[in-house]
Amino acid sequence: MRDYFTFAHTAHKHFLAPGDTAPIERARAVGTSYTRANAMRNYLYLRVSQKEPFDILYFTPSITLIHNFDDGSRSLSPELSYSGITNLELRLRAFFLSGGRLSDFGEKQNDRRLELRARYYF
Repeated sequence: MRDYFTFAHTAHKHFLAPGDTAPIERARAVGTSYTRANAMRNYLYLRVSQKEPFDILYFTPSITLIHNFDDGSRSLSPELSYSGITNLELRLRAFFLSGGRLSDFGEKQNDRRLELRARYYF
């Protein structure tokens, strides 16, 4: 994985300097195996949730951790879910990614993200 990230960074530098697209095309062709979600093998996946804590009806907080043992990078995702409105579920989720350069989660497009989802059931 580290070799692929190094190769992709080098290809990008070649593209920016003289505008050579061949290395970028090679990185794209090889990248199908490396760019899928959770491309590496040694992960810890831990999800903890508590339905209706403190007797707050229809409310479920949870937290998800994905840790990559190979490079030490990780993803931490706290989440709040509410389903107290008929046929509607609201979900607020944050993503915090950490890891060094050339690591699985360190090479993602963003380090933090916040999502609000509303799902309506017919």
